[in-house]
Amino acid sequence: MSNLLLLSLAILALSIVGSMYRLLRGPSISDRVAALDLIGVLLLSMIAIICMLLKTFAYFDIILVIGILTFIGTTAFAKYIERGEVIESGDNGPDR
Repeated sequence: MSNLLLLSLAILALSIVGSMYRLLRGPSISDRVAALDLIGVLLLSMIAIICMLLKTFAYFDIILVIGILTFIGTTAFAKYIERGEVIESGDNGPDR
């Protein structure tokens, strides 16, 4: 079982290398955001496999934090791509 987990870690590491290529050479910003999101998910997977190899639950908090940060980052990038700003200034409110 541990050999299979080590093989899956190696495959995930190769996937991260491929995603880094897309992150650096992506033709559009959307491709780069998708690659960054994929790298976050692959890191989550690698940490989960390391948890199984070490037979511990100690890294589950790290998995949750990386998952939340990946989601927030992807959402912020998507909003930036769509509107050109992440945090709106609020000058265009309905009161004006």
